[in-house]
Amino acid sequence: MSGGAPAGVDAWRVYWQPGCTSCLRARELLRAHGIAFESINVRERPEALAALAARGLRTVPVVAHGERFVLAQDLDELAAFIGVRVDRERLPLDVLARRLERLLEIAAALVRALPPERWQERLPQRDRSWLDLGFHVAKIVQAFLAAARGGELRYEDYEERAPADAQSAGAVGDRIDRTREAVAAWAAGAAAAAAAESARELRTYFGRRSAWTVLERSVWHVAQHVRQLQHLAIEVAGTSPATRLAPGDLAGLPVPEAVWDREIAPPGTAAHGDAQRIY
Repeated sequence: MSGGAPAGVDAWRVYWQPGCTSCLRARELLRAHGIAFESINVRERPEALAALAARGLRTVPVVAHGERFVLAQDLDELAAFIGVRVDRERLPLDVLARRLERLLEIAAALVRALPPERWQERLPQRDRSWLDLGFHVAKIVQAFLAAARGGELRYEDYEERAPADAQSAGAVGDRIDRTREAVAAWAAGAAAAAAAESARELRTYFGRRSAWTVLERSVWHVAQHVRQLQHLAIEVAGTSPATRLAPGDLAGLPVPEAVWDREIAPPGTAAHGDAQRIY
């Protein structure tokens, strides 16, 4: 339970899994507004996955209240569902694109700083290694670009692991660099009609959303994992990468307060968000 949520048909419930950025942000939003909820880690409770599947739901986070529920990937949709107003900065499309390029530059440097003996070390309660985390950063952006080019952003893209030809920090760093170049090419084309491009609807696994919404979500999703890579490289592995996050790199992005889920933080990590705040 979170905050002593009552067990009943009208109780709030949040279905989540470790390492899911949207899951962490959704739970923080409810906590910030004093909404008590049952916190359901679907990795620990397979019956919860079955309950979601019975409703035709294959992904998390899901926030439910009685028989009502919302796929909580879209922060604005989640806020409306729980009945709160969230006033926040909304960076324009060109700024988001430049910020994404910067975050990918940092991600590539941080991945290359990871020591080889820790590349295959698993993150707690998740079938994802340190190296997979860097690969995941590239996949987030590639999934957005696929949707922006007329395809669909698929949840399955987020679940991929580093393939056989990307089992070194150098190989994953190179993939991130190529992804950054692809973002720059897309942004150059989108800049000529930024307003129309921002409003254009893209297909995603959580419904049709504006390109701006999907881009912003992709940028803060990447930003959160870059924070985690930085923590692993510097605080856990003790390396000193020359390229790292600065406070301005996160400005205007609705990243979670915590770097890791408080329930499953890696060894050596502070338990709560304020102590985990790193740039």
